[in-house]
Amino acid sequence: MTKQKIDEIMGECTLCPRNCHSDRINKKTGYCGMDNTVRVARAALHMWEEPCISGEKGSGAVFFTGCGLKCCFCQNREIAIGKSGLEISVGRLGEIFLELEEKGAANINLVTGAHYVPQIIGALKLARKKGMSLPVIYNSSGYEKVETLKMLEGYVDVYLPDFKYMESDLAEKFSHAADYPQTAKEAIREMVRQTGPVIINEDGYILRGTIVRHLILPGHTKNSVSVLEYLYHEYGDNIFISIMNQYTPVYKQEKYTELNRKVTKREYEKVLDAAVKLGIVNGFMQEGETAKESFIPSFDYEGVEHF
Repeated sequence: MTKQKIDEIMGECTLCPRNCHSDRINKKTGYCGMDNTVRVARAALHMWEEPCISGEKGSGAVFFTGCGLKCCFCQNREIAIGKSGLEISVGRLGEIFLELEEKGAANINLVTGAHYVPQIIGALKLARKKGMSLPVIYNSSGYEKVETLKMLEGYVDVYLPDFKYMESDLAEKFSHAADYPQTAKEAIREMVRQTGPVIINEDGYILRGTIVRHLILPGHTKNSVSVLEYLYHEYGDNIFISIMNQYTPVYKQEKYTELNRKVTKREYEKVLDAAVKLGIVNGFMQEGETAKESFIPSFDYEGVEHF
């Protein structure tokens, strides 16, 4: 993607469903909080993704600053809502992809990059010209515009979206996005159209396909079961579903006090039982103590600075 095209998109930004129309070229920011300059808080091997993503090699995770959703319970709030992150060029982003490949990454994992899609495409082009051949994973909140996802066709091999809410009132309460359920449905439909069924190689690493994550929220198992019912009835075994119990109450909620605790074992088992009853076999569950702050990476600019 040329600089002229990037500037055209950034000059009146509608990359995400917020449709801010912000002039990010002239340093105006929209809901995501970012202008047109790419900010990255961490670029390193990440061992805590699903087994087919991290494996023993680790996923080459690039954590972008800013977010178009900004859930009140976000575990990555330091970068999603704050300004943490170093400013880098598109060229440097391409170098980071190559450096992660040199470190042995199983894939390139783009974490919350919707507001930088034009720059990401430019960086991927540069990296591929220099020989990068890793699968590219687009790690997303699920709150995406189909038009923006279509820009990524041919650049992304694996989509890793969340599906947070089937209940619009929860989406409004916790993410100020009552349109989340319908928006996520349309986005995931486009993701699956692009990738087709999941393909995993003989070493156990994903090469292509869509894995949908769902994070169970304390006190809201009904929402979780509704999410699983929708996904399985719509896509069956063509996608993988990752059911997560790692919700961590990092920030004290003054308004939504039900979020000030972890998900109980009983709550998680209730959702897993629903998954079994539905017949879900292509998926992942979390075992052991995952709901703790040690699973939240340090946004210390590792791998971002150029030495």
